Amino acid sequence: MLEQIKTLTDIGAMTRLLHESIAYGRSIDDELEVLLSQRYDLEKKLLGLQKSSEVLELVRSDSDVMLSSVRSTCALADHVSGKVRELDLAQSRVQATLARIDVIVDRTNCIDGAKQALETEDYESAAKYVERFLELDAQYTVSNSDEANGEGRDTVSEPRRQLLESKQKLEEVIRKKLALAVEARDHTSVVRFVKLFPSLELQEEGLRLYVDYLRKVIALRARNEYEGIVEILEQAEGNTGDFVGGLNNLFNYIATSIEDNEDLLRTFSGEDGIVFAIQELQQECNLRGPVILKKYSEHRKFSKLSKEIAIQSKNIMSVGGYEGPDPRDIAVYLEELQVLIQTSEDYIHYMIQKMREAGSAGAQLSPRAANGFKSGAFGRSVQELTGYYVVLEEYFMEENVRKAIKIDEFVPDAQTTSMVDDCFYVLQTCSRRAVSTANSQAVLATLNHVIDILNNEYKEALLRKINLPNLAIRLFSAGVGSAKTGTEVAAALNNVDISAEYVIKLKHEIEEHCMETFAGPGEREKIKSCLSELSETSTALRQLGNGGLEQLANAIIPRLRGILDVVGPVSYELTEAQYAENEVNDPWVQKLLHLVDGNVAWLQPLLTSNNYDSLVHLIIDFLVKRLEAIMVQKRFNQLGGLQLDRDARTLVGHFSGMTQRTVRDKFARLTQMATILNLEKVSEILDYWGENSGPMTWRLTTTEVRRTLSLRVDFKPESIAALKL
Repeated sequence: MLEQIKTLTDIGAMTRLLHESIAYGRSIDDELEVLLSQRYDLEKKLLGLQKSSEVLELVRSDSDVMLSSVRSTCALADHVSGKVRELDLAQSRVQATLARIDVIVDRTNCIDGAKQALETEDYESAAKYVERFLELDAQYTVSNSDEANGEGRDTVSEPRRQLLESKQKLEEVIRKKLALAVEARDHTSVVRFVKLFPSLELQEEGLRLYVDYLRKVIALRARNEYEGIVEILEQAEGNTGDFVGGLNNLFNYIATSIEDNEDLLRTFSGEDGIVFAIQELQQECNLRGPVILKKYSEHRKFSKLSKEIAIQSKNIMSVGGYEGPDPRDIAVYLEELQVLIQTSEDYIHYMIQKMREAGSAGAQLSPRAANGFKSGAFGRSVQELTGYYVVLEEYFMEENVRKAIKIDEFVPDAQTTSMVDDCFYVLQTCSRRAVSTANSQAVLATLNHVIDILNNEYKEALLRKINLPNLAIRLFSAGVGSAKTGTEVAAALNNVDISAEYVIKLKHEIEEHCMETFAGPGEREKIKSCLSELSETSTALRQLGNGGLEQLANAIIPRLRGILDVVGPVSYELTEAQYAENEVNDPWVQKLLHLVDGNVAWLQPLLTSNNYDSLVHLIIDFLVKRLEAIMVQKRFNQLGGLQLDRDARTLVGHFSGMTQRTVRDKFARLTQMATILNLEKVSEILDYWGENSGPMTWRLTTTEVRRTLSLRVDFKPESIAALKL
C-alpha cells in the first residue's frame, strides 16, 4: 500500500484515494458500534452459563450414583437368572424323567394288556395295545449312552422283545382267522380281522388280502350268474339268456364293492387304497366280462350274420341274388347290443371317474392306468361287440331305406311321398340308437353310413323322380296344367326340399344328443367334424332341388313368351288421352299376370312354400330380364315413363302377393328405369344420384343411366353427355 501511495503524483487521484480511506474508516466505526451495542447481551448470557455449570455439576453427581445402582442391579439379575436356568433345567429333567416313567408304565401296561387280550381272544384290544406300544417305542427310544450303561437293557430291550412276541403271535392268529373267514365267506368276520392289520403296521398286506377276498366274492357271484344264463340256454333252443342282467350284475358287484368299502380301503393306504382296489377288481371284470359277451355273440351267431351280410352286399345288384337276414330280427339284436354297449361304457366311465376322484384327493393316477380300462381284455371285447353292432346297424339301415324307396307311394293330404318320412325315420332311429350306446366309435361309424346313404341311394332315388322322362313337357300336354302330372312333379320337388330340411334337423338333433352323452372334448370334436358333412349333404340336396325347379320353370316359360311378344309393339310415346285409356284398358300387364296365374298359381297348394316361392322367383327372373331387353328398344316421352312406372308397380304388387319372399329387388332395375324416364329434365337425375341417392341403392351403372335417359325423345344427347355422374 505504501508503495502505491509513493507512486501517486496526481492531485485528483490522491483526493479520490483519501475519500475512499475516509469512507472505509467510517464503515469500520459503524461495525464497532454494532458490536459494542451487543456487549450487554453477551455479558448476560455468560452470566447465565456460569449459573448453569453449577446445575450440570449436580446432574453429573446424580448420574454417577444412578450408574453405580444400575451396575449392582445388573449383577444381581445375572445371578438370579443363572439360578432360574438351573431350576428350569432341573425341572425339564424331572419332567422328562416323569414322562419316561409314564412311558415305561404305559409300555408295561401294553405288554400285559396284549397278553391278557390274546388269552381272552380279544384281538381288537390286543391290536390296540400293540399299536400303542409301537407308537410309544417310536417316540421314546432309550439313548445309546443309557444302553451302554446297561440302564435300558431291562427297561426297553426285554419289554420290546416280549411285545414283539405278542405281536407275532397276534399276526399269526389274525391271518389264520382271516383265512378261515374268507373260506367260510363270513363277511363280518373278514372285515373284523382285516381292520386289525393297520394297527400291526401291515397296511399293504391287509389291503391285498381284503381286495383278494372281494375278488373271490365277485368271481363266485359272476360264475353263478353265468352258469344260470348257460342253463337257461340249454333248457330249450329258443330260450334267450339274460345277458344284459348278467353283465349288469357283474358291474354292480364291482361298483358296490368299491362304494361300500371306501372308508375301510382308505384306512390301509388312503386314496391309493381305492385306486389299487379298482384296478384289482377290474382284473376280475377282464376275466368274467369277455366270457359273457363271447357267449352272447355265439348265441346270436354274430360271426355268421356278419358273413351273410357281407355276401348279401356283394350280390345286391344281381337278379335273384342271395337274400340277407331279416331286418326285423336284426332290430331285436340291435336293441340288445345297444343296451350291452351302453351298460359297458357307463361302467367304464364310472370306474375311471372314481379313479380320477381318488387321484384329485392325493392318489397318483397315471394316464396308462385310466386307459387300461379301455385297452384291457374287457375293453377289447366291447370293441369287438361294437364292431358287430356297426355291421348290423349299417345293414339294418340300408335294407330299410331301400325298402322305403321301393314301396314309395303318394300319401293323401301330404306334399311328399312316403319314402321321405320313412327313410328319415329309419336314419333318425339308427342315429339315436348309436348315440345311446355312448360309444363314439359306434356313433362315428353310424353317422358316416347315414351320410353315405343320403349321398348315394337316397339322392339317386330323388334324382330319378325329378328326371322322369318328359315330365315337365307332359305337365302342359293338354294345354293346361295336368293335376295328376302336377302332383307327381310337385311331390318329386317337395321330396328334395323336405329332405334338405330333415337333414339339418337330424344334424341338430344328433349334435344336441351327443353333447349330452359325450363329455370328452376329443370325442365331441370328432362327432362335430362328422356332422359338418350333413350340412354339405343338405346343400347338395338344395342344389338338386333348384335344378328340378329350373326344369319346371323352363316348362312354364314358353307359355309366357306369347304375351311378351305383344309388349314389343306397345308404344310408350303417349298422349294424355292414350295414357288415360291405358289406365282403363291395360295393353299387356294384366294379360301377362293372368297368364302367370293360370300357369303357376295352380301349383301353389301342391308345392311346399319354399319350392313355390323359388319357382315364382325363377319366373320373375325370366320376365324381368325379358322386359328390360324390350324396354331399352323403345322410345319414351314423360307420360310413357309414367306408364312404365305404373306397369312396374302393378307387377311388383301382384308378385308380392304370390310369394312370401320380397320381390322388390327383382324389379329394382326396371323401377329405376321408370324413375329416370319420369324426369322433367335431364339434370334432375343428379337429385337421385350419388350422395343424393338416400336409402336407394342404384342397380343401373353410369352407362345404363345415360342409355336410359337417351330413350326419352325430348332429352337432348348433348345434355345427357354433359352430365357429371
